[in-house]
Amino acid sequence: DSIPPLQVIRPEPCGICGSRIRFGKAAVKCRQCLLLLHPKCREQCPGPCVPRPHHHAWPREGVLADFAPAAPPLVPALVVQCVTEVETRGLTETGLYRVPGAEQLVREWKRRLLRAGGALPALGSVADIHVVCGVLKDFLRGLKEPLVTFSLHPAFLRAADIPDDAACDTALRHVVSKLPPANRDTLAFLMLHLLRVSRSPDCKMDILNLSRVFGPTLVGHGSANPTPLAIMEDTPRQCKVRVSPGCGAYPGRCPHPHPPSLPAQVVARLLSLPPDFWRGFVGTEQENLVPT
Repeated sequence: DSIPPLQVIRPEPCGICGSRIRFGKAAVKCRQCLLLLHPKCREQCPGPCVPRPHHHAWPREGVLADFAPAAPPLVPALVVQCVTEVETRGLTETGLYRVPGAEQLVREWKRRLLRAGGALPALGSVADIHVVCGVLKDFLRGLKEPLVTFSLHPAFLRAADIPDDAACDTALRHVVSKLPPANRDTLAFLMLHLLRVSRSPDCKMDILNLSRVFGPTLVGHGSANPTPLAIMEDTPRQCKVRVSPGCGAYPGRCPHPHPPSLPAQVVARLLSLPPDFWRGFVGTEQENLVPT
């Protein structure tokens, strides 16, 4: 029994084929299990309908805390498993996180992991490590709000915009501490991971490259449906990330012809914070989560 066709305001994945239902497109939703799907996928919908469980399986989407474990560090198992797989066999791959994985495989594995709930299938059988990277990015993009949250989004932009490096670092530390515990722990976990990726000469993914990839994913915009004006305001007027001679990146200014977006500048600034700051949130458990 479906609700009359509705218009999608925020892009969401179809519950049958997994493809994203884009903004403004028509969709149908089940009244009982709340399954959202393309009208063309309606005939493939399984029956009879099973109401969506709330406690025994992960939701298809939600805020990060919906996927976090009960005990700290509050990092979702899917994030831990993807990062572990990438660090086990991906740190020699050129363009890690920049090179896209096959979209169909990314959707398929993300769907399998979300449906599995807590006991996740092993990712060792995924031949292309870029698919694993794609699953992690797609999971983070699919959350109801970005990792930095909508409410703290302006504060992160303001902090990253402070010209003085010391004052910028202090402001960023303060804003990070205000994040919900699961968001804070997961951000710390990801920052430590991305720092390891940036130090791998084979990956050729310095902080500036990684910030361009993860800026839209981790920071995004200040609302689920940003206006054109809001999107324009996230376009930098002056680059706040300085490129080092060794192709690294660190806070400062540069005359780069294609400066990173403001969300990317936030990620670059976050990656410039000392690793010990991030370890303070995930503690000694960090070594138990990912291989050294």
